[in-house]
Amino acid sequence: MWKARDSAICARAKSRLVTFRPFDRPFGPRIPAPSGREQPCEDRSVEVHIRVPVGRPLPDVAYFIARCEDAGFDGVGVHDHPHSGRDAYLALALAASRTRRLRLHPVTSSPVVRHPLLLASLAHSLEEIAPGRVALTVAPGFLAARSVGQPRAGVAAMRDGVLAIRRLLSGDTVRFGPASTRLGNVSSGPTPVYLLAAGPRMVELAGEVADGALLMVGVHPQAVRAARALLAAGARRAGRTLQDFPVIFIVTLAIEDRREAAEAWPRRWFAPGHPWLTYPSASNLHWLRHAGLELPDPVTPDAIGPDLAARIADALGLFGPPEHCRERLLRAGEEAGIERVFLFPAHTLVGGYDMPERELDAFRRVIRPV
Repeated sequence: MWKARDSAICARAKSRLVTFRPFDRPFGPRIPAPSGREQPCEDRSVEVHIRVPVGRPLPDVAYFIARCEDAGFDGVGVHDHPHSGRDAYLALALAASRTRRLRLHPVTSSPVVRHPLLLASLAHSLEEIAPGRVALTVAPGFLAARSVGQPRAGVAAMRDGVLAIRRLLSGDTVRFGPASTRLGNVSSGPTPVYLLAAGPRMVELAGEVADGALLMVGVHPQAVRAARALLAAGARRAGRTLQDFPVIFIVTLAIEDRREAAEAWPRRWFAPGHPWLTYPSASNLHWLRHAGLELPDPVTPDAIGPDLAARIADALGLFGPPEHCRERLLRAGEEAGIERVFLFPAHTLVGGYDMPERELDAFRRVIRPV
């Protein structure tokens, strides 16, 4: 039934264009910072960002990011993996000097790996290089946290970290143990701080303390609706609304010539003993169940048949030829009201640093409007 519905919506979409937001607006409004300072608000429209790894020497990464701007992307997130030997913030600084309108952010930095003071200073430094085009995105950490021998940050640690960073960027004094610290230089419009959230508690926290959210919940309408309800619950707890709260949905992108080949991703291993379906978080399973999918227990690649894999792929993102991916993106907006997406190319641990050349080409030629 889901394939029939897909075909019907795709037929209606053939004469439509995927509309992307214009490049001449700043990264986005901030909700009031903890100090109570108000920031200007603006209307927002569709954004399309893509993940770019530090998979080449940094000048080459910056050149690739400039090609992303030429291809029509709205933003680029560079993964923050210090253990790669290449720094995400230096890559973003180089990219800022080679682009004019592209939005830039790390995806993502963890307060477990970089102290909140360092993150605030880095964010403001990028803001000085590319005013209005920068956001700081933070998350509990996965590979980067593991590389420094630390577990992922919990909800309490992320709450403290996000609030501390936002206060520092707003010019406030923050206490770290016995020390009281403030940034000597801040921008008149503080850099927004987004929280990447995968699990329900982290989604709710994003609505409570962050300036915006990157949600890893898939694109199924029921999962999206459940996640938005959690964001609203967090906002109510903080006594605020989500009226000017940007939400970017992380959308898996798997470009293949045949849909069946792309839809095989849920049947793969991310790394030995680690199913691809639970990367980077086992919370993927929570949102798939919200989408009405019955999953095997345990969820291992050999327990997922082709039909279930196809339904999983449809709930998570864009899997198949570029034309199908474009149509699925249209359907995500039509069915789930998704307005901002961060394209997350499907990969394994071994391929995590491959540059998304194929995805860039598909976006430029097909997914982006001509």
